[in-house]
Amino acid sequence: MPGTSTLAAEVTHVSPKGFWLLLGEEELLVPFDEFPWFRQATIEQICTLEWPTADHLYWPLLDIDLSVESIRHPEDFPLKAKPVQA
Repeated sequence: MPGTSTLAAEVTHVSPKGFWLLLGEEELLVPFDEFPWFRQATIEQICTLEWPTADHLYWPLLDIDLSVESIRHPEDFPLKAKPVQA
């Protein structure tokens, strides 16, 4: 039986350009230009965040999964899905 995750992630600031994540002692910017799926999201959707493994983040209200490395080094992940147009 797997243990309980002890990793804690927190959104510390949201601005018109993106939002800041605190992952342990590391703070990362998630810019909307690089991650457009979050641009129209509510504060609640952005702040409801899970960090199940060291390199995996999940936003359950948006059904978005991201690698932490893709936030640290977006230039290494050139293929991106486009946001769905409503």
